[in-house]
Formats: sequence, C-alpha cells, structure tokens
Amino acid sequence: MTEIVIFLEDIDPVVFYGTNNSLLDKIRGFFPKIKLIARGNELKCIGEEKEITLFAERFNEVLDYYRKFHRLDEEDLEKYFFDEGHLKSASNGDFENVIVFGTSGKPIRARTTNQVNLVNEYRTNDLVIAEGPAGTGKTYTSIALAVRALKEREVKKIVLTRPAVEAGERLGFLPGDMKEKLDPYLQPLYDALHDMIPFKKLETWLEDGTIQIAPLAFMRGRTLENAFVILDEAQNATVSQLKMFLTRMGISSKFIMTGDTTQIDLPRRNESGLVQAIRILSGIEGISIIRFDEHDIVRHKLVKRIVRAYEQEENDGKTNDQ
Repeated sequence: MTEIVIFLEDIDPVVFYGTNNSLLDKIRGFFPKIKLIARGNELKCIGEEKEITLFAERFNEVLDYYRKFHRLDEEDLEKYFFDEGHLKSASNGDFENVIVFGTSGKPIRARTTNQVNLVNEYRTNDLVIAEGPAGTGKTYTSIALAVRALKEREVKKIVLTRPAVEAGERLGFLPGDMKEKLDPYLQPLYDALHDMIPFKKLETWLEDGTIQIAPLAFMRGRTLENAFVILDEAQNATVSQLKMFLTRMGISSKFIMTGDTTQIDLPRRNESGLVQAIRILSGIEGISIIRFDEHDIVRHKLVKRIVRAYEQEENDGKTNDQ
C-alpha cells in the first residue's frame, strides 16, 4: 500500500470540500479503492500505487482549477477531471517511472530517456555519474531517488554536497556567519528537498542529521556509510577534491555525481575532476556513466535552443582551430 499526504496550501478546506463535504464525497466516489482522510489542510490518501498516482495527478489539476477560477462544483468535477474518458486515458500513464510523491501529492517521475536510465542504473550500480547540460533534471532526479531510498529505509541518511567554487578568498568578504555565507551555493538542493518532503519533517531531518547539506570541502576525513550521497556541480570540483570525495564511500552507500562539463568555473578546464573521472572510470564494474543531452531538457523550450546554439558555437570554434 502507498500513503501520501496532499497539502491544500492557501485554500480553505471548508469551502473547497463543499457543504457537508459534498465535493470530497463526490471525489471519493470516483476513487472507491482509495481511502481519503481529510484533516484541516491535509488530505491523507491510502491505496495501491497506481490508483494513488492517478488520483494525485487528477486532484492536483482540481487544485489548480480552483486556484485559477475560485470556484468548484460537482459539474466541474465531472466535466473537467473525472469523466470516464479522462480517467481511462490517464490510467494508461507510465506508473513505473514514478520515483516519489512530492509534498503536494504530485508524482515525481523520470520524464526523459536519460532520467529513466539514471533510475535504472542506480538500481545496479553504487556509483553513477550523470553529465549533461543544465535543465535536464540530473540533480532533481537524483535527489528524488535519495528521498525514496531514505523513506524506504534503504539508507539511514542523505548527504548532499556542492563545491563552493566562488567561496575561496571572497568568502570572507560576504556578510554573515559561515552557514549564511555558504547557503546561497546550496539553495538549489534545499529547493528540491522542499518539493519532496513536508516542511516540518524536513526541518526535523536537517536538525538531527538524517539529511546533511554541506560544501564539498566539509567532506574531507569522513567515511559515509549507509548513506545516499550526491555531489552536484561536480564539474567545479578539482581533481584532488573529486578523488577525496570518491574515497569517502563507505559500506552500503550509494553515490551519484552530477555536472555539466561545458560550465566549468575553475581557473583552468583541465583542473576539473569530473572531466578526468569520466575518462578514467569508464568501464569499471559498479560504475555507470550517463550522458544527458538537449533532448532531456525539461525547462522552458528556449533552454534547448540556447544549449544547441552554444554547442554549435563551440563546434564551429573547434573546426576553425584545426
């Protein structure tokens, strides 16, 4: 059985569920196999994974409709969301690619070929390297896998890290204590976690160390056992830093490194540990290297065109140099 909690943010549940819960009861009627428990702004849903996945998708559409038009009645439910044809077409979705359910109950799934490859390679390899352009979901998919592993007790903790390449000498000139100086580099990791873990639960896990977020330099000297460890922006780790990171791997741990070798911020490109790691670790049993490309980009459609333009410019430059 699968259990998720959907939060009705900025919505009055008394109004949304209708008089005497009439609209909620209507929704229950469309999903008789799911147990729905409404408590304040939380809706707990219990049932089989396929049913839960379909329900979460449809219910989030209902929430979006309500936020946009500030109205909802039984006719709206039947006409726009729960007619038989809508349910039937939606039920053909790929449920196997759902990784975890987000804080809104929305299924977080592998959406592209290489995101699916990442999920599959993670199952059989303890170290996965995901390289490719921005916007391909490398980090987000990796964090979703980590959250699932923690919830299913495959690991005891999650460790997320990034190299703070701009920290160096300029770090001392930034305002605040060490945490305040470093948090801007780590914010994308916090953002992803907030999508997947309820706020109070996330705060608890951050406080007790179940989830740890720290700059790469703080990994030195540690042995990470029974952990899911993600190094993001690995292209900005030097050769020595990346070797240090990889040798932190302990028993029953899973490591994923993500990065984009076209966006190296180090003084010299040949100092990038990710470039070297891809070259020397290829073909080693237990290590998988996945190359993401523009077809995996899931951001604004212009991002694909931008990436393509820069790649063309780089290729033209190499041709002119020859």
